Amino acid sequence: MLSSQHIRAQFLKFFEDKGHHVVSSSSLVPHEDPTLLFTNAGMNQFKDVFLGEEQRNYVRAASSQKCVRAGGKHNDLENVGYTARHHTFFEMLGNFSFGDYFKKEAIHFAWELLTEVFAIPKEKLLVTVYADDNEAYSIWEKDIGIPTEKIIKIGDNKGSQYASDNFWMMGDTGPCGPCSEIFYDHGDTIEGGVPGSHNEDGDRFIEIWNLVFMQFNRDDKGVMHPLPKPSVDTGMGLERITAILQDVHSNYDIDIFRELIAEAAKLTKTNNTEHPSLKVLSDHIRATTFLIGDGVLPANEGRGYVLRRIIRRAIRHGYKLGVRAPFFFKLVAPLNLVMGDTYRFSKEQSSLIESEIHLEEKRFFETIENGMGILEDTIKELVGKNKTAISGKVAFKLHDTFGFPLDLTADVCRENGISINSEEFDAEMDKQKTMAREAGNFKAKLQINYSGPDTVFLGYDKSSTSAILLGILTHEQSVASITNGESAMLILDQTPFYAESGGQIGDIGSISSEEGVFDVTDTFKIKGNIYVHVGSMIKGKLSINDKIEADINHEHRQHVMRNHSATHLMHKALKEILGNHIEQKGSLVDSYRTRFDFSHPKPLTYKEKTSIELMVNQEILKNQTTQASVMDIDSAKKTGAMMLFGEKYGDKVRVLEIGNSKELCGGTHVAKTGDIGLFKIQSESGISSGIRRVEATTGLNVIGLIAAQETIIDNVTKELNVGASEVTSKVSQLMKQLKDNEKIISQLKSKIAGSEGSDLVGQAIDTGKYQFLGVSVDRVEANELREMIDNLKEKFQSAVIILGSHSNNKVSFAVGVTDNLTQEIKAGDIAKLLGEAVGGKGGGRDNMAMAGGPNIQLIDEAISQIKDHLIK
Repeated sequence: MLSSQHIRAQFLKFFEDKGHHVVSSSSLVPHEDPTLLFTNAGMNQFKDVFLGEEQRNYVRAASSQKCVRAGGKHNDLENVGYTARHHTFFEMLGNFSFGDYFKKEAIHFAWELLTEVFAIPKEKLLVTVYADDNEAYSIWEKDIGIPTEKIIKIGDNKGSQYASDNFWMMGDTGPCGPCSEIFYDHGDTIEGGVPGSHNEDGDRFIEIWNLVFMQFNRDDKGVMHPLPKPSVDTGMGLERITAILQDVHSNYDIDIFRELIAEAAKLTKTNNTEHPSLKVLSDHIRATTFLIGDGVLPANEGRGYVLRRIIRRAIRHGYKLGVRAPFFFKLVAPLNLVMGDTYRFSKEQSSLIESEIHLEEKRFFETIENGMGILEDTIKELVGKNKTAISGKVAFKLHDTFGFPLDLTADVCRENGISINSEEFDAEMDKQKTMAREAGNFKAKLQINYSGPDTVFLGYDKSSTSAILLGILTHEQSVASITNGESAMLILDQTPFYAESGGQIGDIGSISSEEGVFDVTDTFKIKGNIYVHVGSMIKGKLSINDKIEADINHEHRQHVMRNHSATHLMHKALKEILGNHIEQKGSLVDSYRTRFDFSHPKPLTYKEKTSIELMVNQEILKNQTTQASVMDIDSAKKTGAMMLFGEKYGDKVRVLEIGNSKELCGGTHVAKTGDIGLFKIQSESGISSGIRRVEATTGLNVIGLIAAQETIIDNVTKELNVGASEVTSKVSQLMKQLKDNEKIISQLKSKIAGSEGSDLVGQAIDTGKYQFLGVSVDRVEANELREMIDNLKEKFQSAVIILGSHSNNKVSFAVGVTDNLTQEIKAGDIAKLLGEAVGGKGGGRDNMAMAGGPNIQLIDEAISQIKDHLIK
């Protein structure tokens, strides 16, 4: 039996022998194409080649491309685990021709590989072609010899011209063309009809290869223009062709997945290796591992959010199998063994990948228990009552309180034949946003609604404490108690929770009693020292005067403390390296980073940034004990301590000594500088005149940052085909070459402009007093218009000349008036009128002026207005 590794190698070797250049897979993060969330097809890395914007030193290529379809327009995430062929991560085998061979060769290559190299029985294959593509039909029928009943024509079956399963388009405009798909027949024991039939969605006939023939360029009016060099773009999923060659029906029965499913079964102690959740785990570990390997980390937006969804979906399926502790990260090593011959992660990368997954699992397992219990109980109740829809309020509570994304709740519901009342969910979301706005004002309004004693803060020395619940506030009103699902603000007699102050965010954690549990999501202060704990009840009930246990989230606090302590060391380093003029102008310290704003007149140089990093890390390595002393403000000033974060200090202040820094600070900090681990500046920028901003991070966050940067460097070295140490010189060489080419292009454009100007002379109108020439020319830059005006003025004794053009969605005008006419006609006045006509501005000298604006459709009308004004 052929292994997936061997099949991949056979494919690439076949096309290499056919004169194709084998190209390595590009990153899953399409840095060169911001329109894509992830690389989702083999042609992505060749997009500019197909568009004619890039030239390669080869005209035939083949690749096995890593792809992810789990977000944006192409999203298969919700189908994984429910079908035999959907994946979040897959490999796309492809061969490409850039104006070299076309339909005949592409079809012959495909047939030879499938039937001779892979030895698939010919009677098992059938093909589709675009209904109007008689050329492809003829090749399949006459050259290949496929019976006509196995060549299926597919027309415009998606509602409009060229909207067809067998007509491919890169976008609304641009390269496009018909395609021919090859299908494999799994036999009449499996339900499903041929492509184009009413039951084509069955699993009997499976598309295995799509041959796209790019032969047209579609303009913005929908007109198809033949391409001067038609091209070929093909795609065949490695997992699908492997399933056929290993004589299995489901992709999840091929060698790669069998190994991963077996490992997932061991980790989850699942005896039934056919369980759908094992398929999800085997799929999601591939997407997760390769995304982190290419520099994507879990986050709350963008690519990082999609990764977080994939990981949390995997965790939920592990939970479904009975797992109650982090386990998913343990599948990284087995994956490395299964796919390591082709995609081997370094020891350092593997360690980072495991660490990131493990951290994400820990975060989610902290909240999943109660959330899953509520969801499962609700579903059981609905099923018992023969109801088919879950309340949007329940779905929202899971989202808001337990961090369950709506799609995760929908995933669980779908398995039980339950839908979600999405309108009710949206209504709850709108209500929550209103409450959030009220909470934003609440910090100021609360002073008139609560008048109890100050809170005793114990958080410098304790991470948990017993306390008495003194106040409960909901919607700015005091209440006696709260129950499961309600949001509120709690006030205690004493607390370990640090309240948001001086740039450091408030602590999170839990407040609990024998009767209930309250999830704290933020902490702030009012009236100086009354601590307010913001959050929601996730279990039971709490009442005024209850004895409770207050526990901060220790991991969150540690991250914040590392970043906060590093901020002090960085502040000191900024003063040492840049000068004593440095003053703090704002800050934010959270669990991910420290953001520090300071006065400085210019950007930091590379040497300054590296010197700051070195000084901070040297202090970290000394591992000195942090000292904190409380004293009166005058004594504190005598020690030379700096004031940090703009806090309002009372008579008694806290002086913090950490490393070489001594500052007034009420925040929480590490016990020793070594606890910070590592410090790295992420970015430096200007935010206003004379104010700079540095963002930096510490600890494990630095490891993730470095790994992401190393991935970028690795991708660049592969693209440039040089070692890492040669990247700078190679880029300099390419930049010099680019500048030289730009000079040559500019010179050629000047010659062309001069030539075009000569051709325009015949279009001038004789007014009796002077010649008037007013025309628009195609896609000429503003400086080139000016050169054309100069050339044209030399050809007239008396003339008024207007040239208009547009480029990059902007209009440009150049106006020239011969010197003998400037007393009565001024170029600057004409330019001003032209600019106003196209929604912009204009002006200049009497004999030469320029104008511009956004309304490109008004170029000819603007010129005509000036013509009518001058020639009456």
